[in-house]
Amino acid sequence: MIEAASARAQDKFTYGMVGGGPGAFIGAVHRASLNLGGKAQLVCGCFSRNAGKNRESGEALSLDPGRVYENYIEMAQAEAERPDRPDFIVVATPNDSHYDICRAFLDRGFSVMCEKPMTIYVEHAYLLQKAAARHNCVLGVSYVYTGHIMAKMARRLIREGAIGEIRMVMAEYPQQWLIDAVEGENKQAAWRTDPAQSGQCNCVGDIGSHIESLVHYMTGLKIEKLCANLDIFGEGRTLDTNASILLKYEGGASGVYWCSQVAAGYENALRVRIFGTEGTVEFEQEKSNFLTYIPKGKPAQVLVRGGDYLPADLRALDRLPAGHPEGYHEALANIYDEFLRAVAAKRAGEEICEADFDFPGAEMGIDGVWFIEKCAESTKSDTKWIKF
Repeated sequence: MIEAASARAQDKFTYGMVGGGPGAFIGAVHRASLNLGGKAQLVCGCFSRNAGKNRESGEALSLDPGRVYENYIEMAQAEAERPDRPDFIVVATPNDSHYDICRAFLDRGFSVMCEKPMTIYVEHAYLLQKAAARHNCVLGVSYVYTGHIMAKMARRLIREGAIGEIRMVMAEYPQQWLIDAVEGENKQAAWRTDPAQSGQCNCVGDIGSHIESLVHYMTGLKIEKLCANLDIFGEGRTLDTNASILLKYEGGASGVYWCSQVAAGYENALRVRIFGTEGTVEFEQEKSNFLTYIPKGKPAQVLVRGGDYLPADLRALDRLPAGHPEGYHEALANIYDEFLRAVAAKRAGEEICEADFDFPGAEMGIDGVWFIEKCAESTKSDTKWIKF
């Protein structure tokens, strides 16, 4: 069944977008990544609540003016009635609107790729999962870094037992972009530091959630409990800009996560080290072409994307020859390849099972919202250790 869908995944797809207008970062990333695959065409959208900017975005993207909508509700209603309705919708808006927008499209039978975190409240995340299942829709969450080929290789090594039983996880994600108060001039900083749009957390929700998703993707570990300290650095701010988190996983392994947006000298330094009884793997997002594997008692090995020694299915993801660095867009394009494979299965009338596809789905989205909520709960608690 899934193999048949894979063959049909070469078909062309159409999609719509909510958000991602002028001044936005992530919408352009989604469009560029989908363009890399060459399988999906943007046909409609609602890009901004500002009518002028919304119209300008549609013109810049060469869309039919009749399919550029003033709001997402109008878009969902109108596109659902079209015979050429899009195959899926990309939601690239601030956190507070994710649930309402995703729900509007899922309830009309559209598949959805949503920016992370999937929702602000965990009960809303479960409702989206149920809505997707009820309508047999594909629901993805764009945890981009799970799409890197060498992150997938780390997962493969761990699943094959190369590092033995996992004992310890050390992961960090430092940035410096909020070390100064830039909210007044930077649209991205303004909404992320606003609890009305961002939710309970800023730093943990924005980049700590990437640590949680990538560690889970690589290891399969489930968090049992955590102890979080969230710091608010910056005058007038009410949300965290730095966080230190201790974790215990089911099965006995331990973890330490650190994420910061006030770390001077660091740009986007996501790094994950996973220590087992038989070895260690280490992945750095800024050096995503490489994966360090250290077998117990032996010299470290640096595995390189594009190497002939990688499994054939991972080599098939390469869009660039060896030595040409894989980047952020390629990682998201890899996620979209699998997402579109699932969309092809839905289009063929097949029942969607998230476990059959290698992209971050509703389960990972729910875990991410749980993680954010528990970190916020822990930092307010006198006892600190909070069970999942």
